Amino acid sequence: MRIRPRRLRRTTVLREALAETRLAREQLVQPHFVLPDANASSDIAAMPGIQRMGTRRLIARVGADLELGLASVLLFGLYDEKDALGSAARADDGLIPYAVRALREAFGERLTIVTDVCLCASTEHGHCGVLRDGQVQNDETLPLLAEMALAHARAGADVVAPSDMMDGRVAALRDALDQQGLSATAILSYSTKFASAFYGPFREAAASAPKSGDRKSYQLDPRNLREAVRESVLDEREGADMLMVKPALAYLDVIAAVRARCALPLAAYNVSGEYSMVKAAAEKGWVDERVIVPEILRSFVRAGADLVISYHAREALEKGWIA
Repeated sequence: MRIRPRRLRRTTVLREALAETRLAREQLVQPHFVLPDANASSDIAAMPGIQRMGTRRLIARVGADLELGLASVLLFGLYDEKDALGSAARADDGLIPYAVRALREAFGERLTIVTDVCLCASTEHGHCGVLRDGQVQNDETLPLLAEMALAHARAGADVVAPSDMMDGRVAALRDALDQQGLSATAILSYSTKFASAFYGPFREAAASAPKSGDRKSYQLDPRNLREAVRESVLDEREGADMLMVKPALAYLDVIAAVRARCALPLAAYNVSGEYSMVKAAAEKGWVDERVIVPEILRSFVRAGADLVISYHAREALEKGWIA
């Protein structure tokens, strides 16, 4: 046997030198759930190791993460006051703009701040847009999303990330930002977001589950690959600066397909259900967490992702699972 591929897998040093996929800490994004009470914190039962935090605790946590080299955050707001149109999420002096200003004052340009743009956590019905007669109204929702994005951008967000899956929302946000002199604010579109069962723990964490019906009329059917790619292509044309596939672990083929069609930077969102399954299995001793987490995170990069949004990010760096 002249040809023996195992020769190049013989030692740790050889394997490291020839690894085809590498994940750097700069590619990781840590999500955070922000509470209205600046000093508050609360555990999330379904997501061990992740907490909801008020702004003061968030600043402390992000500061510690920066020391690990974790320099990108994604912020979600939890709102006490909810109404039909998500007014609290659109206010210039609202929860997320306040958190953005506080983080920017504390860390300056050392930190990349990404904000989720969606109405679900601030609407009394829990849907991602204007609801009438049980139907989410696409075009009426767009200006409300634009207001939310403007509030975040004025506060100093580097990136706004619409996650609602309304048609045309990237163009609406881009036009609004540019018209208000905020053309430097980037858009990371949740361009290919599926109506997935993997979001269960998140909906507990963010109190964002719809009160009636579901989101299948606006989020993607998990069975559809061609439609998934089309959504990302459309958002690229509308002016998105970055794209996203969400969830990630069960959709590696989608990440690869979007990567093949689109030139923009691509994020993979390693969502709450994926995180919680690993945590539950590790607690039972069924998987070795320190080995399986890097394997999962690197699979997203291997499939074509440039950024990885993951609740595992901090722990993976803290415990040296990723160098």
